[in-house]
This record gives sequence, structure tokens and C-alpha cells, in this order.
Amino acid sequence: MKSIKSNILHGHKLYLSNATANDAEFIISLRTDATKNKYLSQTNADIEEQRSWLLKYQGDPMQAYFIINEIGGEKIGTVRIYDIIGDSFCWGSWILKNNAPSFAAIESALIVYSYGLKLGFTQAHFDVRKGNDSVSRFHERFGATIISDNEIDYFYNISFDAINKSLNKYRKYLPDGIKIY
Repeated sequence: MKSIKSNILHGHKLYLSNATANDAEFIISLRTDATKNKYLSQTNADIEEQRSWLLKYQGDPMQAYFIINEIGGEKIGTVRIYDIIGDSFCWGSWILKNNAPSFAAIESALIVYSYGLKLGFTQAHFDVRKGNDSVSRFHERFGATIISDNEIDYFYNISFDAINKSLNKYRKYLPDGIKIY
């Protein structure tokens, strides 16, 4: 499979830009925010370590790490596509700033699913930390189902049909689909 990276995924009110080493400080600010990191894997607050990780990431064609931006240019979050297994992609590292617009969660998820389908995937998988009930409910409204769990996480899958139903159900958030650059 060729690289799953793109420079920009342009939606309706948001666009996702490929993360670079210059985004290290922003990413660390989100991942170390006490209100945001309760349900995230532990992150070191070292900006140089994050820069190094981002430089290494650039050479990995099977990951896409995006900064979520408002059309006006303000950075409001992150999301990552990785762990390709057959026709399924995993997405995670999904964090939005506290002051992100109310539509940002739905539109960014729709962009990720639209992009995944355009890459040829037919399903997605991801995990949600137990106790992160609002995120679990969000994914379940999209049609994701729990396929297993462990002490820490629920493991979800969302089918091609459920993705397409969600793209139609929430079309007002992404009325013209996405443009890929």
C-alpha cells in the first residue's frame, strides 16, 4: 500500500493538516492538559522529544497525524490514523481544545471516515478508555460497536455500512465531502 499521508484534508468548517515538527509544542500543550489527558496514554512533556517523534513519523508511510484547524487557521486539535490491519484503519490521538467549536468533534470524525474510505478502507477500529463515557457514546451514535475489552479499554469496530450511514446522517457537517491535497 502507498502512503496514507496527505498534506491537507479540507472539510466544511475545518481542515486537517499533516503534523510537522513545528507542531510539537501545540501537541504537547494538548496531551499534557490535565483536563484532556485523563483518558490518554502517558505523554512526556518534553517538546524536543515530541519534535523527534514527529520527524521520525514523517518517514512512516502507514501513519497520518493531523492537526485539526478551523478554516480561519486556528489550531484546535489533533487526530491520527495508524495501525492498518487489512481493510481496517485505526484512528486515535483525537484531542480537541476546550474552546473548540461545538461542530468540531463531528466534522473531524466525518473527515477521518471520509478519508479512510477514499484510501480504500472498508472499516475502522479504535479503543476508548473505560470511564470516557461521552466519547464512547459519541462513537456508538456513529454506529461503532464494542468487540472486546480489557482492564483499561473498550475496543471498537465500525463497519463500512455504519460509516456510510453516519456520513449521510451528519451530512450537514460535511455537505460537500472532503478535498484532499
